Amino acid sequence: FHRYRIQSDRKVAVCSVHPSEQATLQCLGCVKAKIPVAKSYHCSPKCFSDAWQHHRVLHDHAASSVNENGNEEEEIFGRFNSTGSGVVNATLTGSASSASLTNGSTSLYPAAVTQRSGGETWFEVGRSKTYTPSADDIGHVLKFECVVVDMETKLPVGHPNTILTSRVIPAPSPIPRRLIPVSGTDMMGQLDSDGRISSSGTFTVLSYNILSDTYASSELYSYCPSWALSWPYRRQNLLREIVGYRADIVCLQEVQNDHFEEFFAPELDKHGYQALYKRKTNEVYGGNIHTIDGCATFFRRDRFSHVKKYEVEFNKAAQSLTEVAVQTTQKKAALNRLVKDNVALIVVLEAKFSNQGADNPGKRQLLCVANTHVNVPPELKDVKIWQVHTLLKGLEKIAASADIPMLVCGDFNSVPGSAPHLLLAMGKVDPLHPELLVDPLAILRPHSKLTHQLPLVSAYSPFARGVGLGLEHQRRKMDITTNEPLFTNCTRDFIGTLDYIFYTADSLTVEALLELLDEDSLRKDTALPSPEWSSDHIALLAEFRFQTRPRR
Repeated sequence: FHRYRIQSDRKVAVCSVHPSEQATLQCLGCVKAKIPVAKSYHCSPKCFSDAWQHHRVLHDHAASSVNENGNEEEEIFGRFNSTGSGVVNATLTGSASSASLTNGSTSLYPAAVTQRSGGETWFEVGRSKTYTPSADDIGHVLKFECVVVDMETKLPVGHPNTILTSRVIPAPSPIPRRLIPVSGTDMMGQLDSDGRISSSGTFTVLSYNILSDTYASSELYSYCPSWALSWPYRRQNLLREIVGYRADIVCLQEVQNDHFEEFFAPELDKHGYQALYKRKTNEVYGGNIHTIDGCATFFRRDRFSHVKKYEVEFNKAAQSLTEVAVQTTQKKAALNRLVKDNVALIVVLEAKFSNQGADNPGKRQLLCVANTHVNVPPELKDVKIWQVHTLLKGLEKIAASADIPMLVCGDFNSVPGSAPHLLLAMGKVDPLHPELLVDPLAILRPHSKLTHQLPLVSAYSPFARGVGLGLEHQRRKMDITTNEPLFTNCTRDFIGTLDYIFYTADSLTVEALLELLDEDSLRKDTALPSPEWSSDHIALLAEFRFQTRPRR
């Protein structure tokens, strides 16, 4: 195998908005602000003008990332792709800058082999089946050459086969999302040995629907370039994003069974995470069992240890319900309505870090984390409410058996103010709520039973009521009538909030939140997924502190 980078004698830079187009102008403001140079190129004045609303945010972030002392502010997911961000530098058209062939950090071969042909130079960049393009490759065509070799004589057999790529484009580089303190004091904490933000007694939790490859069809997301919608691209982009957040606990939804086993579990293991998974049941889905998605929960081994796991299968709960609450003649129809293959994964963890000032320093600090995806058709409002209520009743049983803080994370496919959301956030649903009218099986009656005793609060609610530096900007991204973000899901057909992190307010406090995206953070006329963001949902992340006062 031989891989070459074909460099033309004339300088080539590519457009940051339309990476398949050659750049014709550069924003000198980006250069002055030391923004990665690849983001400064545009293919036409119209391209630059159309992208200005998005592009201006780059300048604003560059200015705000320097605090009063002139030091750069720590950003979460700010440097996740720094090694492959597509910085076009002086080596773009020059000769090979290194004396040896490298791909990554390992030196592969001696001096680079060069060939000259008609104003082009071919630099040999690798001799393996796989090759990861580097910043030096941006704007250039790569050539892959494969030839059969006789094992005994080491001589080629026949003619080589070659493939030419299109020009290498810069890796999309999303605007960094910062962790915003909400407790009224500077709780940003310190950087620990591996670069994570840590504060004594605090921990971070990420919840993210990553968009299963099964659902990521070009028909549904026709606005996303096919290369950016492909799983080989999206999985790497998602991994970089997830690892970049450096969360202590990670709750993912829509994780395919094969992708969990073959990619996410082994890759996150390299970063110190232990993995737990619950695949959806497959009574409804008739495809390949390996591509059925589910919920995956990861936690850092150096921060938590695994105590117990509970698996909730709503199909089994539906079968139990129909046995006792549905007439025999309606059982089949009831199961057809209730059985939707959804699951929840509940994990009990024990913290390995101390909570300074705790009243009982010798007591085990447990934490219960629920991760679910309530994927129910919009018209089946009764089923959605019933599944959320079933999950909460299960969590109540766990809470009754142990004095344990709780987190409820996931994609509930329920907008703020809907009956499932109110049940979670308020502990009850108004009997006159219009969604309760959809109840053909009478599974929601009496309406007075739609309650729970868990003191759950939405983690992002502090942004809605926050006042002070940084919080006012976040408040504009919130719906102050529901205390929830304006959106966590953004496609061409829908924009709204479906994802939440709830916590028990009598045992946990929110210290900081990952800033929300807004329309300025997304390119003009762009929906998700996109080359920058590889899911149609956005990630939510919160930093919590265990409360030190005794619980009531």
